Amino acid sequence: MKITERILSLKDKIIATALYCWEGVWRDPSNTLKVRVIKTLNLCVHTFLDTGLQARASSLVYSTLLAIVPAFALLFAIGRGFGLQNLLSSELYRFFPAQAQAINTAMGFIDSYLAQASQGLFVGIGVAMLLWTLISLLSDIENAFNNLWGIKTGRNFYRKITDYTAICLLVPVLMMCSAGINIFMATFMKSVFGQTMLSPLVNIVLDCAPFLLCCVAFTISFLIIPNTQVRFKYAAIAGFICGIAFQLLQTLFITGQVYVAKYNAIYGSFAFLPLLLIWLQLSWLIILFGCTLTFSLQNIFRYTFTAKISDISPVYMRKLTVVTAAVITTRFVRGLPLCTIGDISADYGLPIRIVRRIVEKLHSAGIIYYVEVKGDARALAPAVELSRFTLGDLLTKMELEGGKDFVPGFSTRYSKVEKIVDTIMKVEVKTASSILLADIIVE
Repeated sequence: MKITERILSLKDKIIATALYCWEGVWRDPSNTLKVRVIKTLNLCVHTFLDTGLQARASSLVYSTLLAIVPAFALLFAIGRGFGLQNLLSSELYRFFPAQAQAINTAMGFIDSYLAQASQGLFVGIGVAMLLWTLISLLSDIENAFNNLWGIKTGRNFYRKITDYTAICLLVPVLMMCSAGINIFMATFMKSVFGQTMLSPLVNIVLDCAPFLLCCVAFTISFLIIPNTQVRFKYAAIAGFICGIAFQLLQTLFITGQVYVAKYNAIYGSFAFLPLLLIWLQLSWLIILFGCTLTFSLQNIFRYTFTAKISDISPVYMRKLTVVTAAVITTRFVRGLPLCTIGDISADYGLPIRIVRRIVEKLHSAGIIYYVEVKGDARALAPAVELSRFTLGDLLTKMELEGGKDFVPGFSTRYSKVEKIVDTIMKVEVKTASSILLADIIVE
């Protein structure tokens, strides 16, 4: 009997712990390390499940396959400029030990691509097409990162060209540094000290160098790709974790080549393709998870809700919209410093994703405008005459914002329904028009 009671008690404790980790932790106001870790992991899991990372990673795998030849062409073009083409080739053969034939074929594609880019009618057109293919891939990556951060507006065309071109040139240099640092140090020691042997400590440091450069590459990606202000320490933590995961995946991938080699006699070069697709899928999942982790770490205390955003009712969303607009006007009327989206979320206890969605709609409706402040942050200020702008005006503009006349002939076919809805809306707006938005003070 006692054993049964203990089993039931243990079961109840496990269920209670699971419920606390999944929902109850958001009601816990304590700021302990345990609560921070549970909230971070909870938000990562929720974001991972809610945003469809698997489907997004699959989409990026497809984009990567389209851009893989131009990417290697750019890498080898830069490598040849530094005289490191042989080093890059040897690294490819080391990374794919059982796919010498496939690598030879791929090298032929790369040479043909570079030849076409440099010997065409206009050399600049070939280079432009190469960069454009990579920029398109980076644009897809930025859209995926922005979606995880809940950002709807990406970089403008000019910033895409400048930022993406810089990334396209920086990443190959980091990859070549990662691949050739051991050879460089051996050559340096031989030319300066007349010896090629390095001390054990230096060898350990050099062995860790590829991992550190990988962490740096992830950190830079999480820091600059999202079109928002990302704090460095959170990007660095996510970059370090993703660097470990990626190195482990790379080790498994290289080891897997040995097992794939036995299937080459049956499937030929196609035996390599499934493994490559799996590796790309897992790599993108690691990268997207790192972006999710960065977002979670930076915004962990701006989440105090348990319900899903998609489950919020239109009436409750309208209340949140009024609160957000009132916060912006209250600070403006009182002469306080203009607030950002993060300030509204942190100071007034509102979920940052909902605030960002509301602010973007307020901006598109012409109710607020963005003010550039230090860094990449944007403050919010009213764009309407507050002495005449009523709550009814706010509701009208927000209700009418968006696409109209979606269904052809709707007004004619459903004129009776349209009149009823318009009448209800007018009555509601008339009631709300007696209240100025500036009179709704939010403390």
